Amino acid sequence: MLKDKVALITGAGKGIGAAIAKEMAAQGATVIINYSHSEAAAENVKKEIEEAGGSAETCKCDVSDFESVKKMVSDVISAHKRIDILVNNAGIVKDTLLMRMTETDFDQVVDINLKGAFNCIQNVTRQMMKQRYGRIINLSSVVGIFGNAGQVNYAASKAGIVGMTKSAARELGSRGITVNAIAPGFIQTDMTDSLSEDMKNQMLGAISLGSFGKVEDIAYTAAFLASDRARYITGQVIQVDGGIRM
Repeated sequence: MLKDKVALITGAGKGIGAAIAKEMAAQGATVIINYSHSEAAAENVKKEIEEAGGSAETCKCDVSDFESVKKMVSDVISAHKRIDILVNNAGIVKDTLLMRMTETDFDQVVDINLKGAFNCIQNVTRQMMKQRYGRIINLSSVVGIFGNAGQVNYAASKAGIVGMTKSAARELGSRGITVNAIAPGFIQTDMTDSLSEDMKNQMLGAISLGSFGKVEDIAYTAAFLASDRARYITGQVIQVDGGIRM
């Protein structure tokens, strides 16, 4: 579905970002695997993609730094003459109750999760408008929709992604650019694996399908939204959550 497309995926060294990179590469895209700290993990993702016959590159960049993002996007365009897909996946958590949350905890989460997405969108927009084609996919969260105790900073950043997605979709639609968000629910990762059985059962009880999602569930959705099969979908927030809190 993505043959000859160039996709920049932030925070793609592991987890959901890595799964998206692998799926988009499998669908024919050349993927740029952005990372900030996990170089070895990013190189492993690149190796897996290439061994499977795909095309991938790695790129170190802190998405919260506007000038660094500007250079990253410029380098991608210089090398490939285009950029078709942007996936804003990079994100961090610094969970604690509101009364204990420091200003630094709040600022760091918002700077990476929300401002980082703005930095990337702002820097790819000119090239996508020139092409009159682009697919922007932002990773939000069900926490940004429903809220969650101990995650005021994270929920605020992910709720901000929803507003940013809808506003950008209105601005860019006339230029052939779609902007959508994916809001994952509880996805099976190292974090969920480390939870106690009681906590897992409590979470599972709120999910209609009765199981945690897999990173591939998010990757398949992202690949669809990046494809021409989703050309008439924009400004949407797709909850991939197994039916939690419907």
